[in-house]
Amino acid sequence: MSELQWFRDEVREFCEQHVAPLAKQIDEEDNIPRSLWNALGDAGLLGITIPEKYGGRNLGYLAHIIAVEELSRASGTVGFAYADHSNICLNNLYIHGTEDQCERYVRKLCSGEFIGALSMSEPDAGSDVVGSMKCHAEKKSDHWLASGTKKWCTNGNCADVIIVYMRTADASAGAHCMTAFLLDNTIENWQRGEKENKLGMRGADNCELYFDNTKIPLNNQLGEENEGVKVLMSGLDTERLLLAAGPIGIMQSAMDLVLPYVRERKQFGKPVGQFELMQAKLAKMYTALQTARAFVYKTAMEFDQGNISRINAASCAYYASHVGVKVALEAIQSLGGIGYMNHCDAGRFLRDIKIYEIGGGTNEIRQMLIGRELFNADPEWY
Repeated sequence: MSELQWFRDEVREFCEQHVAPLAKQIDEEDNIPRSLWNALGDAGLLGITIPEKYGGRNLGYLAHIIAVEELSRASGTVGFAYADHSNICLNNLYIHGTEDQCERYVRKLCSGEFIGALSMSEPDAGSDVVGSMKCHAEKKSDHWLASGTKKWCTNGNCADVIIVYMRTADASAGAHCMTAFLLDNTIENWQRGEKENKLGMRGADNCELYFDNTKIPLNNQLGEENEGVKVLMSGLDTERLLLAAGPIGIMQSAMDLVLPYVRERKQFGKPVGQFELMQAKLAKMYTALQTARAFVYKTAMEFDQGNISRINAASCAYYASHVGVKVALEAIQSLGGIGYMNHCDAGRFLRDIKIYEIGGGTNEIRQMLIGRELFNADPEWY
């Protein structure tokens, strides 16, 4: 058995014991217990791509994909919040952080003592966040002075450390206009808004952040001054890839729910799974799942070899989320009236999976990126 299969079995066992039994409760109460984060840390699952010296596993992106997939199979919410913590915050912090920053934050993020988040979007800055960003920070002698409002910060209500982006130069600087910072609970004079009441991914806290002359220490600058776009864009490629694993896990959950039902449910004297129309639904669901999984795994293996592909990462996120919503809808249709009931998990699957067509960059933006990359590519490349 390969190392990655051992790892998958390890994550799956953890999910069966600690995550799946809480999935409905997390959705209904809109809360992931802090104890679950501690359990993830104790199991060594929060620092998959982080070196062992900081408490990580140093296993690479394919292993990270497997972890997000299995967690999402048990609970879409936990998989989503986990990806934000372990990749969008922790992995980016490790890649771009100084030794001092890694010592202060990375080990605690790996152990579950700290929960991580990232804050980029604003009320008037989403897809055009670089050009439209209004949150700003001004450099003083011994600190940065930050003001403005951030929006859609996943894990924001419970996070202990947040990567936050601020405009630090005027628009004439182009892409060299913003800087990344590390925000923690020791920094004063910033506030979190109320938890957003979301359709799905309930429990993955989401809120606004408010800054009013907030003093951010100079040693909390992440990466170079005015080079926050580099930090952001390098993280977006791995974010898109990791976000593709969430729909795969939820699609697998849908198959786990539908297949036993169509074997047991009988109409006209035989299981409904024997009818050709139902078999066609199963075929479409299975093919979508396995195609997405194969594409994402292949791209993750390329990432592990150092071949970072922006177009493939965007394509993975676009395709997995696009077919994922269709699979979730087919699951409800396959279950009939039962699928429409709130006590059935199928509705939660649909509510959860929809965010993947919106969050981390909409599917429309992903299609624009893919098309632009293809238009500008060397004809021999594809």
